[in-house]
Amino acid sequence: ATVRKDDRLTSSQSLLCVGFAGIFSKTVTSPLEVVKILSQIGTFHCKRGFLHSFVFVYQNEGLRAFWKGNMVSCLRLFPYSAIHLATYKNIIHLHIDELGEISQWRAIVAGGLAGISAALATYPLEVVETRFIAQNCREPTHKGLLDSLSSVYRNEGLQALYRGFSLTIVGAVPFSVGCYAVYVNLEKLWQERHVRFTYLQNFINGCLAAGVAQTLSFPFETVKRKMQAQSLLLPHCGGVDVHFNGMIDCFRQVIKNKGVMALWSGLTANMVKIVPYFGLLFSCFEMCKQVCLYRNGYIISPLSYKPKPGVDQSLGPYELQEFKRNLRNRKVQRPQNTSIGNRW
Repeated sequence: ATVRKDDRLTSSQSLLCVGFAGIFSKTVTSPLEVVKILSQIGTFHCKRGFLHSFVFVYQNEGLRAFWKGNMVSCLRLFPYSAIHLATYKNIIHLHIDELGEISQWRAIVAGGLAGISAALATYPLEVVETRFIAQNCREPTHKGLLDSLSSVYRNEGLQALYRGFSLTIVGAVPFSVGCYAVYVNLEKLWQERHVRFTYLQNFINGCLAAGVAQTLSFPFETVKRKMQAQSLLLPHCGGVDVHFNGMIDCFRQVIKNKGVMALWSGLTANMVKIVPYFGLLFSCFEMCKQVCLYRNGYIISPLSYKPKPGVDQSLGPYELQEFKRNLRNRKVQRPQNTSIGNRW
């Protein structure tokens, strides 16, 4: 959890790298996300387990059902990432030391606060995504993003677009504790300092942290998804397997009717998703970052991180452009030696 800001990328390039990597990894792993959310909601698709859910969704709705809500999820990613990055950097800069480092706990808390801020701004899109996934794509109730937002707002009120948001805040606590529990033991696991971790080690660390953190916070997400999906105006009340009047009642009804382990419905799909999701996320981000660093003039090739000879890596992209511009102007303005001048 050492934060070293890379000033060689502009803010727009950082956002582009995060956005593209997120969209690609989300799209590829969308079938697992659909099965996970359907299991959390408790729809009839997911009554017989993980593998049967895939077959049942395919038989009843076809192949395109595995990408229900994916477009909304991808659209949500850009404003979410922009707000998350901006909030995270502002919080980090308040606690970062002169060496550009920050403690593990403070970095995780900063990430949690940034996530809550970004979720608050984009939560209505998450509600719409859940509604799209819960409905049958062959008999859709909502036919588009704007139609869904206006329909929910008109028929259920503004509070429906933020139903379950308090669980995002509550769930951030066990999520952060899970991340911290993993990261404080990483040096013992690898038997070396975290500053020397390789890309493979960082990838494994990310998967471990995500697995533990998401397992601890999963019951809160399950209840949140049920609250997002439930509506008396939708067929079968939105497909939710229990009926409730609020957050506490939802926990009570799930445990009473389905048992405690029902709060972890969909965990298998979520665990299977972690490795390919983070693998694609890290790989795509690094590829995009290399392309941007090459375009900015820091490295010799978009396929390698080898620094370009003679380039000061400590300069920002705009400073480097200004330096190159001044260097070119100096060469143009340098007086040319003539034959007479040479003879003198």
